[in-house]
Amino acid sequence: MKVVTLNVNGLVNAAQRGFFEWLEKLDADVVCVQEVRAKEYQLPEAFLDVPGYHAFFCDAEEDGYSGTAIYSRVMPKAIIRGLGSPQWDLEGRFIQADFNNVSIASIAVPYAQTEDEIEHKLAFLEVLQQHMKKTRRKRREFIFAGSYQIAHRSIDLGNWETHQRESGFLPEERAWMDQATGPIGFVDAFRLMNRKDRQHTWWPFDEAQANGMRLDYQMITPNIADFVLDVGILREPRISPHLPVVIEYDIDF
Repeated sequence: MKVVTLNVNGLVNAAQRGFFEWLEKLDADVVCVQEVRAKEYQLPEAFLDVPGYHAFFCDAEEDGYSGTAIYSRVMPKAIIRGLGSPQWDLEGRFIQADFNNVSIASIAVPYAQTEDEIEHKLAFLEVLQQHMKKTRRKRREFIFAGSYQIAHRSIDLGNWETHQRESGFLPEERAWMDQATGPIGFVDAFRLMNRKDRQHTWWPFDEAQANGMRLDYQMITPNIADFVLDVGILREPRISPHLPVVIEYDIDF
């Protein structure tokens, strides 16, 4: 099973950069998309009826904002939209597809720069953390794929010394990731097989890769860890400032 996650930075913009042509060649089983920034009814039919895939969306109430989606080759048993928290569910930040043996979610953590945006982001992370704790009590396996907007460790971004007071590498954000991959028990699937530095999944189009960060993850329940076969970051084509994270699992749906 090949699972891909990508923050498209606007699905319409991504389509203009070749997203659907790329998807056709990708040969992925599940593609988790973040920052759709359009409601499902606003999208062209070609975005919804993609050959070989079933498409599911979780829209934000506000136009042109947030939104998540899942493209799946296999029809899920169920689709869950939202975390059960009205404030965040209106922002369309969580959609989950349940299959026989695993549940796969697409998650969009808020991007933040200003003080108010950082408070907004941390509030969402608190709700997500509580949800992750609940899932660990269930007798299911989970893949929480998405744009977490956090570089966990110094090897996950360039020039880390200069970013310690900036959102994306704040102490409280990294502490959140420590909790997720520590006491809560999720595993950063990419780091199981790739421990190199500067494995960035984001950098602006007009800047060098060295200035980037690893902000996109597939967080998995520990029973799946032994079934990770391969991990990768696709650097071409540049569909978005974010890059796709591709992980292959020896798991059947």
